[in-house]
Amino acid sequence: MLGGWAVLLILGARPTKAEDRLKRMLDRSQHDAERARAERERRRIQDRVAEAARKLAAPVQPKNEEELGKIRTALLNAGIRSPQAVQVYLGLKVIGLLIGLALATPSAISNGFDRNSLLTVVAAGGLGFYLPALVVAQKRRRRQQAIFLGLPDALDLMVVCVEAGLGFDAAMRRVTAELVDSCKEVCDELNIVNFQIQMGRPRREALRDLGIRTGVEDVRALAAVIIQAEKFGSPIGQALRVQSDAMRTRRRQLAEEKAAQTAVKIMLPLVLFIFPGVFVVLVGPAAIKIMETMMTN
Repeated sequence: MLGGWAVLLILGARPTKAEDRLKRMLDRSQHDAERARAERERRRIQDRVAEAARKLAAPVQPKNEEELGKIRTALLNAGIRSPQAVQVYLGLKVIGLLIGLALATPSAISNGFDRNSLLTVVAAGGLGFYLPALVVAQKRRRRQQAIFLGLPDALDLMVVCVEAGLGFDAAMRRVTAELVDSCKEVCDELNIVNFQIQMGRPRREALRDLGIRTGVEDVRALAAVIIQAEKFGSPIGQALRVQSDAMRTRRRQLAEEKAAQTAVKIMLPLVLFIFPGVFVVLVGPAAIKIMETMMTN
C-alpha cells in the first residue's frame, strides 16, 4: 500500500503537458514584459540625453542647411543614423569644450595667467571641442574601409543570384542573409535599400541615397551602373560582374601600392632603433681598442 501511495504521489507531482505549456507561456510573457520595460527605459534615457544635448548644442547650431547637411552626412558615413545624432554630436562638442577648460583652468590659475597658461587653456578647450569630430572621422574611415573591402564579395554573390534567375531586390535580400557575418556594413546598407524599396521609394533614389550614405566612391559608381543598366535595359548581371572585376582590380592595386611603400616606411625604424645597435656592436670593440692603445701611449 505504501508503494502504491508513493507511485500516486510521484505521478501527481509530475506536471501535465497543459501545465508545462501554461508555464512556458507565462515565462515568455514575463520575459516580453521585462524586455518592453527595458526598452521604454532606454527610450526615456535617450529622450533625456537628446533634450539635454539640444540645449547644449544651441550655441554651435549650424546657421544654414548646407552645414547641417554636411554634419548629418558625416554621421551617416560613420554609421550613426539616430534622428537626434546631430544634436547629440554638437552637444558632445560643447561638453568636451567645457571639460577641457575645466581641467586646464585650475593649473593656469595656480601658475598665474601668463601667455603659456592661456595657450594651455585654449589648447585644452580646442582639443575637447574637436575630439568628437576626430572620433567620428576615425569611425567613418573604418566603416568606409570595411565597405570597400567587402563590396566585391557581395557583388560576386549578387551576380550568382541574378544569373540564377533572382530579381535584383531578391538578390540583395539573399546577399544580406548570407554575408551578414563577414560583410556586416555592406549588409546593413543593402538592408536599408531593401526597406526603402519595399516602402515604395523608387529604386533609383534608394541607390543614389546609398552612395551618399556610405560616402564610398565605389558604391556611388555601383549605384550609377545599376541605374543606367535599368534605364537602358541592359543585363544587370553583366554590369555587376564588370563592376566587381573593376573593384577587385583596384583593391589589388592598392595592396600592391602599400606593399611598395613598405620599403620606404621601414627606413625610419631602421635608422632610429636598429642601426644604432648594429653600429655599437660593430664599432664598439674597435673603439675600445683604440682608446686603450691611445691611453697606453
